[in-house]
Amino acid sequence: MPFSARGPAGGTAAGASWSARRSPGRQPLLVAVLLAVASVCALSLGTPYVAPHRLAAAVLDGDGSLAGIVVTELRVPRLVLALIAGACLGAAGLVLQEALRNPLAVPEMLGVSSGAALGVAAPLVLTLSLPAAVQPLLAVGGAVLGGGLTLLAAGLGRSPSAVLLTGAAVAAALQAALLVLMVMADQLDLQLIYRYLLGSLSARTWDDVGGLWPWLLVAAPALVLCAPVLSVMRLGDEDAAALGVRAQRARLAALAIAVVLIAPVTAVCGPVAWVGFLAPHLARWFNPAAGAVRWLPWSAAWGAVVVTVADVPARLALAPVETPAGAWTALLGVPAGIALMRSGGRNRTARRGPADSVGSAAARPLPQGVRTVPGEAADEALRTGAAKSVLRDGTEEVR
Repeated sequence: MPFSARGPAGGTAAGASWSARRSPGRQPLLVAVLLAVASVCALSLGTPYVAPHRLAAAVLDGDGSLAGIVVTELRVPRLVLALIAGACLGAAGLVLQEALRNPLAVPEMLGVSSGAALGVAAPLVLTLSLPAAVQPLLAVGGAVLGGGLTLLAAGLGRSPSAVLLTGAAVAAALQAALLVLMVMADQLDLQLIYRYLLGSLSARTWDDVGGLWPWLLVAAPALVLCAPVLSVMRLGDEDAAALGVRAQRARLAALAIAVVLIAPVTAVCGPVAWVGFLAPHLARWFNPAAGAVRWLPWSAAWGAVVVTVADVPARLALAPVETPAGAWTALLGVPAGIALMRSGGRNRTARRGPADSVGSAAARPLPQGVRTVPGEAADEALRTGAAKSVLRDGTEEVR
């Protein structure tokens, strides 16, 4: 009997049942329903309340009433900004996680978000009068500073784990610089910086949305070209080099794409926390067998869902006071992402089933240095993950 078919059938049945409950075919329907419900709530609820059946007339016909003006000039641009910001953060999170081969690689832990926030907050505290069009450039400069310091301190991305650990230290240093600026700020600037640093979509207009389009025109083609390379980088630096991909340069390019995605969003609404952590895990959870090419659009879609859904309680939970959307995404996103990671690990174990554990226990790897001739013993060792090398005398050494 083949090795994969040995053992009880319970593990296989459990894995099949679990896969059926989270079939990739259900993902588009769920994303569409969540986006539709969150969009209707974002446009209808609040003061003044606009009935859902009046939304189309208010948006398309240019209703001149107070409700029509509120919907078209305040709520619609805020909704569009939530969709764009979430999509950018979700795509950037997947790019970083795949490039560094670590599910915890998020913009908040690589100094990118903190650097962008520092670049925007510094002129506010130092009372530098700069035009609004310069803010995205300041955010890009700060994001490049944070990401560049991370890569330089980690040896230009030589090790993915080193990049992640160094990025956490750089992010902490940049956040300390932000705290120094907050100490120097007066009361009014302190309130603005506090709300901005937590990520808020409050009082955003069409001008804020329009400032994002040039950056998206640059980032979208780069994402299309980057996705196949990310799939190769998942194999490891050595295997990627064997396939013609230079891992260090690819990692630098991935960070550059993430900067282009994150910095403009941070300049407009601040660092909306942990969207780049949750959205890629949602995309993987529904289709774990896919690669970066298929995960990328769904990661962007789930990022849009997360920010749009989080902005509804941010605007209404403590009305008339608005809370930052980033506080809700962090509050809900971190435990949800951890739960998805744990369920993904349990699902992989269920798909392997008890047969795999029984088989591996029955065929333990031989101790290092034990030599066997080619045959059933070597095949059994290979099946359980033991590596072998052919020696000069024709025998095989199992490691």
